Amino acid sequence: MRWQAWSARLNRSAAEPLSRQIEQRLRMAITAGELERGARLPSTRSFAAQLGVARGTVENAIETLKAEGLLLSHRTTGTFVSTEASLVGAPSPRAPFVERDSAPFPALEWPFRVGAPAFDKFPRKLWVRLAVQQARRTMTPHGVRDSKGVFALRSAVAAYIGLTRGVRAPPENVFITAGYRGALGLIAATFLEVGSEAWVEDPGYYPARDALHAARARLVPVPVDAEGMQVEKGTAAAPRARLAIVTPAHQSPLGTTLSLRRRLELLEWARRAKAWIVEDDYDGEFRYTSSPLSSLQSLDRWGRVLYAGTFSKTISPYLRLGYLIAPPEAAERLSQTVELIHPTTGVLDQMIVAHFISEGHHARHVRRMRLLYAKRRIAVADALAERFGDKLKPGFAHGGMHIMGWLPEGVDDARVASAAHTQSLGPQALSQFRLAPGGPPALLLGFTNIDVGIALRAADSLFKSISRLL
Repeated sequence: MRWQAWSARLNRSAAEPLSRQIEQRLRMAITAGELERGARLPSTRSFAAQLGVARGTVENAIETLKAEGLLLSHRTTGTFVSTEASLVGAPSPRAPFVERDSAPFPALEWPFRVGAPAFDKFPRKLWVRLAVQQARRTMTPHGVRDSKGVFALRSAVAAYIGLTRGVRAPPENVFITAGYRGALGLIAATFLEVGSEAWVEDPGYYPARDALHAARARLVPVPVDAEGMQVEKGTAAAPRARLAIVTPAHQSPLGTTLSLRRRLELLEWARRAKAWIVEDDYDGEFRYTSSPLSSLQSLDRWGRVLYAGTFSKTISPYLRLGYLIAPPEAAERLSQTVELIHPTTGVLDQMIVAHFISEGHHARHVRRMRLLYAKRRIAVADALAERFGDKLKPGFAHGGMHIMGWLPEGVDDARVASAAHTQSLGPQALSQFRLAPGGPPALLLGFTNIDVGIALRAADSLFKSISRLL
């Protein structure tokens, strides 16, 4: 394939990021058979050079397609089109749970995949109707394009998050981003310099660590216990850090909630150090034992919290649409950055989501999913306990979209997760989230995409795939 020809097809003045354009072009080439199954892609360095884009732009596109199962990577031989790629995304019916010898499907939909919403319960007809309506409207001019994102979506986000999470901000302080990584990239470009110290939870969300590594920040791992991030240890290790990333509502991955005492300590540290706190509220809507907690931002009297969220958990991870809500001082600085890097996604996607929220569909969908996930969580936990006995002990949190499956001491959780992946099952190893070595082994087991009726069957398939390693 003549990859250089793709360069002319990229619209470098469009609001849609180049990585998204490359991702869509690759997906079309694969599903249409233009790229044959098993075909080897150029190295990311070579591919980027041929397209005339940054290497990270190509890497982002490829990582998305790998998550969907369209591409496979091997450490020594490179990246290839999956030999089963022509079947991925094909419009053929399938059971809600698929064994290894059944038709393949995107990795984001694998049973036990962490963070995968209930694709089977999403209101697709409603979404298509909104998409058609907005597609017609976006064919006509909408005035000057705002690099912060479509104003209708920023207004809808400000209203919704203010009502549900207690986040205080006008639409002018809301920035639409290409997912959570887009928000972190914007934050890093605005507030960090090479070598800047940044606190990260340990264990913690590894894509956040990757984003900070890309910005060449110095990571400071801060341990997590039953009350969340241990602020006093972060202060002792790096009192003048420029940034702290925290998941206060439902710690990723352990599921603990940052206590009020720790929240106040963290805010006080940020005030003294003139540091910024990134509040990652990645699945705060899904709390099952009480109403969702108020945000850390709602306690912030000094304007130090940057509130980040996405629609990956409530609508779809394929959307790659997120938002960043900033206090006034930070918003002013972020506005200068967005004029240079334009981090927003396509206008059409933004308009669809804006109306999905403003017409009340998003709130209703989240309420339905909260009730559904509560039932699925219990069913999956019961099925795991019945099938595994003491070889895997399910651990509950107050909310979230996964269960911790604690393994016997000495088990290599990374090998266990890898064995499950070969059978199209999607758990993640807790060790993948750690910076410091050691700690008990466990699996993160998503339950939101497993229907109650097939929970025992899913648990049985997981047991068959990993029992020899326990």
